[in-house]
Amino acid sequence: MKLPYVRPALMAGVLATTSIVGLAFVSPAHAQFGGIVYDPTNYAQNLLTAARSLEQINNQIRQIQNQAASLVNEARNLASLPFSSLQTLQDQVRETQRLLGEAQRIAYDVQQIDQAFTDRYKGSALTGSNAQMIANANARWEDSVGAFQDSLKVQAGVVGNIDGARTTMDDLVSASQSATGALQASQAGNQLLALRSQQLADLTALVAAQGRAQALDSARQAAEEAEGRERFRRFFGRN
Repeated sequence: MKLPYVRPALMAGVLATTSIVGLAFVSPAHAQFGGIVYDPTNYAQNLLTAARSLEQINNQIRQIQNQAASLVNEARNLASLPFSSLQTLQDQVRETQRLLGEAQRIAYDVQQIDQAFTDRYKGSALTGSNAQMIANANARWEDSVGAFQDSLKVQAGVVGNIDGARTTMDDLVSASQSATGALQASQAGNQLLALRSQQLADLTALVAAQGRAQALDSARQAAEEAEGRERFRRFFGRN
């Protein structure tokens, strides 16, 4: 007899439960754990912010690494070459200059050359007395012999520099191959150019010494021909 009163109560309980569940799904997803409110949307935003901050930090780290690498490269490019051949090359050039400076009798001087040719190779030097002609001929012979001797000395000096140039070249090539920066490579190249300049200086000195010897010998022969004509004229002039 009481069933008609129980059914409405059950229905009301079911409806209340359904309403609570529906509100749970419709309302924002908030939960409490020990008094702490959990908000999924805010949590996602915090994760995105943290990821962006981490990416910025990584970018900064990469920039610092690139700057550090650039500084290391600059330090290498500014590093000076530990090997220098300049003193050796300068010593070789000075030695060649010393040999040229030791030229006998007629040196590499324009005024001295003019004076020597005036005294022994032309003009009145070829028409003086027989004693003067003989003395001048002997002086010209000594000029030629001295010039050839000087040429041989310069040749010996140049040949002596060849071995030193080879050693210097080997050292410079080795230094160039092991250069760690642009400055070292440039300095090695400059020293190789200096070595070439020294070799060209030796070659110039050798050509100059040989040319001097040949020129003096040619002048001696020309003077002898002139003297021979003068002697021939005098001989037939007496008859």
